[in-house]
Amino acid sequence: MQLNRTLRPAISALGISTRPLPTFLLMIGSDLLALGLAGVLSIYSRLWLFEEQFNPSLYWQLTPGLGLFIATYAIMGLYPGVAISPVDELRWTSLSTTLMYLTLTAMLLLGRDGEVYDRGVFVLSWLLSIVLVLVGRALVRSLFAHRRWWGYPVIVLGAGKTGDMVIRTLRHRPSIGLKPVLVLDDNPDKHGVLQGIPVVGGVALAPKLARRRNIPYAIVAMPGVPRDRLLTLIERYGTAFPHLLIIPDLFEFSSLWVSAKDMGGILGLEVRQTLLLPGPRLAKFLIDLVATLIGGLVILPLIGVIALLIRLDSPGPIFYSQLRIGQNGQHFKAWKFRTMIRNADEALQAYLDRHPDLREAWERDQKLRRDPRITRIGGFLRRTSLDELPQLWNVLRGEMSLVGPRPIVDEEVQKYGNKFELYKKVLPGLTGLWQISGRNNITYEERVSLDAYYVRNWSVWLDVYILLRTIWVVVKGEGAY
Repeated sequence: MQLNRTLRPAISALGISTRPLPTFLLMIGSDLLALGLAGVLSIYSRLWLFEEQFNPSLYWQLTPGLGLFIATYAIMGLYPGVAISPVDELRWTSLSTTLMYLTLTAMLLLGRDGEVYDRGVFVLSWLLSIVLVLVGRALVRSLFAHRRWWGYPVIVLGAGKTGDMVIRTLRHRPSIGLKPVLVLDDNPDKHGVLQGIPVVGGVALAPKLARRRNIPYAIVAMPGVPRDRLLTLIERYGTAFPHLLIIPDLFEFSSLWVSAKDMGGILGLEVRQTLLLPGPRLAKFLIDLVATLIGGLVILPLIGVIALLIRLDSPGPIFYSQLRIGQNGQHFKAWKFRTMIRNADEALQAYLDRHPDLREAWERDQKLRRDPRITRIGGFLRRTSLDELPQLWNVLRGEMSLVGPRPIVDEEVQKYGNKFELYKKVLPGLTGLWQISGRNNITYEERVSLDAYYVRNWSVWLDVYILLRTIWVVVKGEGAY
């Protein structure tokens, strides 16, 4: 098959400027810097607190051990840091860092040098290493992921709806690190351009283009193709790529906890139903309990200040409760700080009567950018999500979790459709994927999909990731109104 003559100039002019080596080196450099900084901070924090009987020079002898950390990260698949989910990165970074510190401690004890080193330094350095490595990686991606040279080029095989979805996702989330540069499809009617990416010909061109353009990744985005045809495509053209990703016909299926299993030459996909495992559920309960008790005591003065400001700002109660649907469809009262004026429902109806153009937006999303019911202090509380602090009481009562789907009211059940059964499987959360994915800037349908994704992919690691991301989103005030 030959290239379409009208598209040859476009391919020739196409600059595949991604350079994997800088991406690889930046991630390694970021990790080395984070690990070194963690060590320095822990050593000199200890020195500042206890100046006597402490020799910092002893710890510089351990500097070559940083290479072992990098080797372990590489074995765990953390390099080059592309095509890895944030949850997997959090999990493998935490586990591999912990493993290396345990190994280092064991080596020192076996060498009878353990009594020379301070345990507090190692504990603090371990904690700082996990945090700083993750922060460093996120910072590197935020600075460089939008650059043309970042990441790896990828060819998309299939210009249909799935191919369109893949391209839009990769372009919208450059932090994934895969840059679509060409699309191939056997249907001549689809040749041209898809989402700004040239569709240059049939899939038979894949090996030639992979060699000519040095493209290591290909994504097979043809979930509806017959089995025999798919196997032929993979065997004939897939060998040209070191990395071949296949989009299966399993949309909205669990993706984080699926692993391939070889059953005597038969490919099987194992889906771990973490919702049914007692260990992860117990871990989630303990995280909720400990974090809520400690966090509640720390922020108790803040809760008192907010209560006083609400009382001074407008007449009415300090707290507001609303009946919400919880786990197993049970109703409970979800508590919040009051952010609205008295007679809020009447004020809303009067406002929508005066602005009928906004009624459709309200009925679709149940949100208004300029809600006339919001008080002055209420606007601030909503932008910072501080209005939800009283829901810590719901967490202690076992009615909510720190992380979960957004708690909904009865009127919203119909909008969930068949996904309502998924919603009922877990406790609703104070924060969740909706909170860290744009909040009010996304559609209601997207919120429902995010809740369903959370239930299907639930794990303690996903909860930890969401909690960490929530802090950043609240600070930025993204999508809050």
